[in-house]
Amino acid sequence: MIFTIFKKELKDTLRDRRTIIAMIVIPVLVFPLIMGLITQISSSFEEGQKEEELTIALISEDPGNKLITSLDAIPDSIGPKRFTFMTDTSGIRKLINDDSVQVAISIPSDYDKQIESGKSVPIAVYLKETNIGYKSRIKTYLEIIESSTRSERLAKLSIAEETLDPLNTQFINLSSSKEMIGKLAGGFLPYLFIIFGFIGCLYPAIDLFTGEKERKTLETLLTTPIDRWKILVGKMLVVVTSGIAAASFALFGLFMALNVFELAPNAQIMGVVNSILSLPFIISLYILLIPLTVFFAGVMIPVTISAKSFKEAQSILTPVNFIIILPAMVGFIPGIELDFTTALIPIVNIVLASKELVAGTLSPGLMLLVFGVMFVFAALAVMLSRKRFERESNVIS
Repeated sequence: MIFTIFKKELKDTLRDRRTIIAMIVIPVLVFPLIMGLITQISSSFEEGQKEEELTIALISEDPGNKLITSLDAIPDSIGPKRFTFMTDTSGIRKLINDDSVQVAISIPSDYDKQIESGKSVPIAVYLKETNIGYKSRIKTYLEIIESSTRSERLAKLSIAEETLDPLNTQFINLSSSKEMIGKLAGGFLPYLFIIFGFIGCLYPAIDLFTGEKERKTLETLLTTPIDRWKILVGKMLVVVTSGIAAASFALFGLFMALNVFELAPNAQIMGVVNSILSLPFIISLYILLIPLTVFFAGVMIPVTISAKSFKEAQSILTPVNFIIILPAMVGFIPGIELDFTTALIPIVNIVLASKELVAGTLSPGLMLLVFGVMFVFAALAVMLSRKRFERESNVIS
């Protein structure tokens, strides 16, 4: 009987255009579109930065000093530039704000003398750091000049550069590429599952309870000789299935973005991603995902049962989405690891466990604990849903 209700409600749900869009269309398309757009914008920005000509104001009483000569000698392949000369800093702020000048460099009048005497010369650079790329370009110019000047000084003093570096330190990374991706970027995957799992549950939960109350079809269903809890379980299975489907299609969309559209930064990362998306990994991920989705359904259904209209249910559940997002963002915070304490915090434990799963460092004991904790919370949420569904005033509009 539960399966019969499940099939009937699933068919009705799949006829709803909003559910199809939330469960399939958005998860499949969002990642190729977002990653393609970000890649395109980043590439365009990088190319634009390389080709953009910087107008640099050189503030010095000696327009022929070595710094200016060295700047002029830097090839345009590093970044095209042109100079305008000034004798003081008055008006610099207005010129930079008007974008007549992008960067200004103040050079002491006795620059050559200080360089010859082996001193460290103070150089002031004026710019707006909100203009991304200007600072790094100027730092590159000055590093080239500084390196050349340092070499000249060492040659003049007959000192080998190795003399100034007594330690030749090598850092040997013992973490595999898989662990690096898991620890640094692994928080993204559970974030994806949580958000789309929640959105996938949202519309079916509202439609199957509040929607039926509005359409006056829930009373008809309740008159059938079926235990009320079986009706609840049948409907809840549809909500859970929708949430898991949305998360699965999101994973498929991510796979499409990386493989079909070749949006991975390099072949090494692509190889690691393909090794992560293995059958054991996917099975382990779903073991964590199922109780989480049941928990989402168990939280939403009491609200949708009590709500008087579709709009009311949506307005109540939309802020809940932000409450879900906050613990999901824990995966992006460095230094927070899965341990006995964090394994007891719902949603946070799923995020951290998924992160460890991506890195391949999740211990079976902690995974079992996380699953057990989420199973308990899911069971409590289901019990709350049953209690609400059995209250006559909630289900009769």
